[in-house]
Amino acid sequence: MEEIAHVLEFSNVDFIWVVRFPKRKNIVIEETLPKGFFEGVGEGGLVVNGWAPQAKILTHPNVGGFVSHCGWNSVMESMKFGWPIIAMPMHLDQPINVRLIEEVGAGVEVLRDSKGKLHRERMAETINKVMKEASGESVRKKA
Repeated sequence: MEEIAHVLEFSNVDFIWVVRFPKRKNIVIEETLPKGFFEGVGEGGLVVNGWAPQAKILTHPNVGGFVSHCGWNSVMESMKFGWPIIAMPMHLDQPINVRLIEEVGAGVEVLRDSKGKLHRERMAETINKVMKEASGESVRKKA
């Protein structure tokens, strides 16, 4: 979560970040993110604790891409609305779904290190590739 926060803060892309914590715990989102995070992202970032209307968000014309764990519903919604996927699979069917996304050219996976950890540098590189760089144009078109 801290790595994602750093990437979002320094990526210069507007975002909606939906986070979910165990229901039994009274977690204050401001206490879980790096100090100064909300000041750093300003009005360009929105963090939602719990649930958000994903399909409704993905219909908005200002969306440019979708960072996703790649559960099947998320994959189908992103593809339906034509947004490229920045894939960060976690478990179960998600890694298999990413193989399909990459095969059809609709997204790119953020590569993990040999221990399975995500690093902010790789996340930022992948987001920038898909969202901004000329090398991501084919992914944006295919999505």
